[in-house]
Amino acid sequence: MGDKNLYSKLMVDVVIGPTLDKLEKKDISSAQTLRRAISKAETTIPGLTFDLVKCLLKKGELIDRLDMCETLLRLGGTIDSEELRIPRGEPSYKTLYKCACDLKLILSRIPDQIFDRKQFLETIKEIASSIKILLDAVNRVIADIPVSEPASKQILEERKKEFVRYSKKFSNTLKEYFRDTNQNHNVFLSANYLIHQTNLILKTVKQECC
Repeated sequence: MGDKNLYSKLMVDVVIGPTLDKLEKKDISSAQTLRRAISKAETTIPGLTFDLVKCLLKKGELIDRLDMCETLLRLGGTIDSEELRIPRGEPSYKTLYKCACDLKLILSRIPDQIFDRKQFLETIKEIASSIKILLDAVNRVIADIPVSEPASKQILEERKKEFVRYSKKFSNTLKEYFRDTNQNHNVFLSANYLIHQTNLILKTVKQECC
């Protein structure tokens, strides 16, 4: 996935989604129609949402004042949408949702802490711990899926493996950063990929188990 496509998907999750949640309270039919249209448009033309937002920022002469990667990272842990919420009330599902939100929140603090080495190292420890806790929560949900639904188990297992792959990439990016501290953008980008993978876990659980 290119960075443009990543930004577009994150914009749908943290900008478009919450806006449509508000619209849904006033006009549920229009909100659902827009969700379907945006989803279809993104599938047909990956990165379309990013292009639209970029055009708006250019029109407002804001594009040069905004670091898109950093901004999306800050938003990624503090804003959530209905599309990412898991409606099931069982402890394993509630724990999974909380662990995912906790990890995203810690990742979103990186831009404020990366230039304070001591604080950043503490944040990295928190991230590592949160990743482990989230994986444990995913495993509990997988264990709770009935044996009569092996396809759902397999899909979530594959999603977990993909999350682990991006977690390792994030770890390698951090190692590179400490060898060259000018690479903070790469850290922001890798953290955004990890937030996106976390969102995909939530969406997969909602799709397969709710």
